Parts: sequence; C-alpha cells; structure tokens
Amino acid sequence: MIAKTLLKLPLLRLSLLAAVLWPVTSDAAELLVFGRDGCAWCQRWDREVGSSYGKTDEARVLPLRYVNIDRPPASGIALVAPVRYTPTFVVVNNGREIGRITGYVNDDAFWGLLSIIVSKMETPRHENNPSWAINPLAN
Repeated sequence: MIAKTLLKLPLLRLSLLAAVLWPVTSDAAELLVFGRDGCAWCQRWDREVGSSYGKTDEARVLPLRYVNIDRPPASGIALVAPVRYTPTFVVVNNGREIGRITGYVNDDAFWGLLSIIVSKMETPRHENNPSWAINPLAN
C-alpha cells in the first residue's frame, strides 16, 4: 500500500527510474555508422545488415546510431582519427572509440570484424597499442 502511494509521486518515480537506468547509461557502448547520402556501399550495408541489426545479440550490446559524415560531428565522442570514408563503423564505449571498421565488403566480413571488436571490449588492452583498430581494406 505504501509502495503504491509512493510510486504515485512523479519525482520519486523519476528518481527510481534514474537509479535503475544509471548503470546502463553511464557505461553505454554503441555502434556508430558513419555514412552519407547517396553512398551505394552504405545502402548495401543497410539492406544486408542494417535492416535486421536491431534483432541481433550485438544490438543489445551495441545499439546502432547513424551519423551523416557531411553534417557536424557527434559531440562527446573521442575518435582516434577523423572519419573520411563511408561507410565507417565505429564502436564507442563511454564516449571513446575502441574499434573501427572502414568500408563494407559483405555481411560475413562485417560480422566477423565486429565480433573481433566486441571480444576486445571484454578483455583489457594497452592504451598505447592501436592494433585494435581494424581496417578491412588495408593490405
């Protein structure tokens, strides 16, 4: 009875919601998809992967956010290097880049490279070692 009465107070409800969501929002990781209007490879990724990404286990760990490269950059995100090519997929955690996939070849390559980045999220890495940045187009 008392609990029901207390939950009717808007400020208390908001405080409880903030307390429950605080761990989720303070350690938020996400997948940023940098693209641009008219990018054929971006459209292909969206058809082959993006349209079903939200239903995957990866989406629970890395919610998706689209960023148009031709618009002002997303604030509060520390990128290792500027994004020059589209599509570029950047995994960020706590506002810091922890991995990158430049370009899109096919869905198998994308999922394989993303799984490597996700596995590195779970293991500590040395801050001065940029070997976790992945570029599938590099030789």
